[in-house]
Amino acid sequence: MSIDAPVQFVRPREPKPEWLKVRAPGSENYLRLRGLMRELRLHTVCEEAHCPNIGECWHHGTATFMILGEVCTRACAYCAVTHGRPGAVDPGEPARVAGAVAAMGLRHAVITSVDRDDLPDGGASVFADTIRQTRTHVPECRIEVLIPDFQGVERSLHAVLEAGPDVLNHNIETVPRLYRMARSGGRYERSLELLDRSRRHRPAIPTKTGIMVGLGETVDEVVSVLDDLRVVGVSILTVGQYLRPSERHAPMVRYYHPDEFAALKQAALARGFAHVESGPLVRSSYHAHEQAEAVLAPR
Repeated sequence: MSIDAPVQFVRPREPKPEWLKVRAPGSENYLRLRGLMRELRLHTVCEEAHCPNIGECWHHGTATFMILGEVCTRACAYCAVTHGRPGAVDPGEPARVAGAVAAMGLRHAVITSVDRDDLPDGGASVFADTIRQTRTHVPECRIEVLIPDFQGVERSLHAVLEAGPDVLNHNIETVPRLYRMARSGGRYERSLELLDRSRRHRPAIPTKTGIMVGLGETVDEVVSVLDDLRVVGVSILTVGQYLRPSERHAPMVRYYHPDEFAALKQAALARGFAHVESGPLVRSSYHAHEQAEAVLAPR
């Protein structure tokens, strides 16, 4: 069977521990932002990836915009985003994202995307346009991009960096041994290389990455990844619990206790990361403004 073919997993769900239970979203501000996203025909990774923090983040007026549509060309075993054949690129999307950032009054905006391996540049030009238009409309807003690997094409990475984001984020996701199972379209070495290339091309732009735990990795493997990330100069790290989106996705092997997340945070800080968010409900964009403030000069 091809490694890119859908895999049917059958491991049953385990009951969630108390520290993973969150209140269902429904605040006035959450409903306002949801209406704004619908009105502007925008997608957010908060919704598409079933993020457990959507209620908290949207209540406080922050969101992660997902550009280039809602259909991904890859079928990662851990991810809830729909995969298949994407539609055409919407040339008006960057302007609508910039308009939403302005309407929300954001001081820190996160822009990410699905993988678009069908496009010659992987969608890098749309990232760049979104950064520039957002900077024009809301010059005081910090802009963080969470980018795909662009299949290792360096000029695509450079196109994003030349547009001047404040933070360049690319998630390592898991340990090398689990890439073939969890992230068959990605390559561990390619992700490390992207982070290293970003640092060397634009050293003033801090790099950031995130890893999930609970997929079957060992703690020693996670610590080894931390060492690799420091070698390529990553400044900001997020560590969170993998939560299985459905029975069709990769099984969750175990829940990490909050004390284990605290130990991983200390291990990362001891290795020189400037800022670390580590906890059961942590996701890549969780408290993103606080992460940036730890490494960026005040605007």
